[in-house]
Amino acid sequence: QVQLEEAGGDSVQAGGALRLSCKSVGYRFNSDCMAWFRQAPGKEREGVASTYTAGDNTWYADSVKGRFTISHDNSDYSVYLQMSNLKPEDTGMYFCAANFGVCQGTDYNGGPDRRFFSYWGQGIQVTVSS
Repeated sequence: QVQLEEAGGDSVQAGGALRLSCKSVGYRFNSDCMAWFRQAPGKEREGVASTYTAGDNTWYADSVKGRFTISHDNSDYSVYLQMSNLKPEDTGMYFCAANFGVCQGTDYNGGPDRRFFSYWGQGIQVTVSS
């Protein structure tokens, strides 16, 4: 059974930084797609960034390009999201997601498409105040 455990959520002021982590428990991701999504109150869940764990391929939503960096550590079966220059509009629940195999497609914002992910974490809260 695949379980994804997220950590690192917090409340910060605009312009600040946070690093989210997601560890896969129960499955050793190797050549698979892992991603971060977020959902603000009253809004749909949107893709933030994704990475293919067998290489250096990454994809980002237009709204976070240049500010967020996704990375993975296969030795620890973890994926990270380094967020900098945070804005109030980055506030929301952040979810780690994973799927077997290569990353498939992006949504209209350039980020990962949630339809292609089968495994999800419980989510962690990120709050950015102005």
